[in-house]
Amino acid sequence: MTRVLVVDDEPQILRALRINLRARHYEVETAADGTTALRRAGDWHPDLIVLDLGLPDIEGLEVIHGLRGWTRTPIIVLSGRAGSRDKVEALEAGADDYVTKPFTIEELIARIRAVGRRAAPGDDAPTAAVGAHTVDLAAKAITAADGTPVRLTPTEWHLLEILLRNPGKLISQGQLLTEVWGPSYTRETHYLRQYMAQLRRKLEPDPTRPRHLLTEPGMGYRYQP
Repeated sequence: MTRVLVVDDEPQILRALRINLRARHYEVETAADGTTALRRAGDWHPDLIVLDLGLPDIEGLEVIHGLRGWTRTPIIVLSGRAGSRDKVEALEAGADDYVTKPFTIEELIARIRAVGRRAAPGDDAPTAAVGAHTVDLAAKAITAADGTPVRLTPTEWHLLEILLRNPGKLISQGQLLTEVWGPSYTRETHYLRQYMAQLRRKLEPDPTRPRHLLTEPGMGYRYQP
C-alpha cells in the first residue's frame, strides 16, 4: 500500500484528503506544520508527500530543502499561491509537481498516480511514445508510424530525453536550460521556445495545438504521454 504524507495547516483539507486517499487504498499520515512534517517523514518514510507552501512555522520551501537533503521521495506541492514565481521556486527546490488551490480530488489523485508511476522501480523505460512516433531512448532513434526515421539534432535529443524520462512531470525552464546549455544560460528562455517549436514540428500531429510536448506558461514544459 502506497504511503502518503499530507502536510497542510487547514484541518478541513487534511480531513478531506485523508478520507479520499484512504478510500482509494492509500495509507495516509498528516501533519499541520513543517516541523511535524519533517519529523514524520523521517520516522515514517512515506512513498509520496503532498505539501502546502503556507505553513504556520516554517516555509514550505524550507521543508522541501530539508527533505531533499536526505530523500528523493516525490513531493507534490499543494498551494493557494498561483504566481509563476512561487511555482518555479518550488520546482527548483526539488518539488515534482505543483497543484494550485482550489483543486479537485480527481486532479490531485491523477497527479499522485502519475508521480507514483515515475518513482516506481524499473520505470526508466528505454522507449517512449510521442503520438504515433516511437522513441528509442537507448538507441537515440525515432520512428514514425509508417516506419520513416525522424532525425533530431543533438540539442533536440537532449531536450526531448529530459522530458520523456519524466513523463507527466513539470520541468522548470531553469532546469532545462541548465541541463541542456549550462548554468550561464538560465535566462535564455527563447532557446527553449525555439527548440520546443522544432520538436513539435517533427513530432506533434498539429504543432500549433500540441498534445504531448506541453508548455506551462511562465514555468516550464511537460511531456504528456
